[in-house]
Amino acid sequence: MKAPASEQRKLLDLQAADNRVAQLQHALRSLPQEARLAELQRDSAAARKEWAGVNGELEDAKAEIARVEGDIETVAAREKRDQERLQVSSSSKDIQGLEHEIASLKVRRSNLEDIELAVMERMEEIEERLAAIVARRDDIATEERLLAAARDEQKERLATQLTVAGSERSAVAGGIQSDLLALYERQRERYGVGAALLTRGVSLGSNMALTESDLAAIRSAPEDEVVFDPESNCILVRTEESGL
Repeated sequence: MKAPASEQRKLLDLQAADNRVAQLQHALRSLPQEARLAELQRDSAAARKEWAGVNGELEDAKAEIARVEGDIETVAAREKRDQERLQVSSSSKDIQGLEHEIASLKVRRSNLEDIELAVMERMEEIEERLAAIVARRDDIATEERLLAAARDEQKERLATQLTVAGSERSAVAGGIQSDLLALYERQRERYGVGAALLTRGVSLGSNMALTESDLAAIRSAPEDEVVFDPESNCILVRTEESGL
């Protein structure tokens, strides 16, 4: 294909515009906040699961306290009843039996009160763990909220830049003759790079120095002949910098 050297040089501007668009698209796909937000989501899920487990312990302890308190009330009521019966009893046998039972009930009540105290202490420790989990969960939520806001702000800024870059790219492409533009687009789609500068014998498409035979072939090609990088297959644009 033939195209004026001035048209071929426009391809460098188009490739630069495409590079800018690709950079912005990559930046949008790999926002730095996303990785940390994913970690925080995992941490938040783990904290919720931990909270559910510890809260289950607390509910079990509350149920145990309720049972123990019920037993204490039952024992206390029975002890009171026996004390009342003891006050009015005249039978030594009954008195002896009541005194024995009251002594047993006192021991039973004391044991239950010890159990109640132990469970209450356990509840206090569980509530402290729950409070720590809630604090950690709140910290995670705060960091998530701040990071999400920063991510959304950066995403909006990049999206605006991408829109501008896309418009600029379209403007550059609109100024290139159609057949040369089609060739550029085809090479870029196939090989990732559509055009690159040949500078001092080095292709910026492959960042490799061309062999003497390749350079000789390019030197012999007319100025309006479209030539290609033998390594990257992109269009090689020749300028005064090419060192030919």
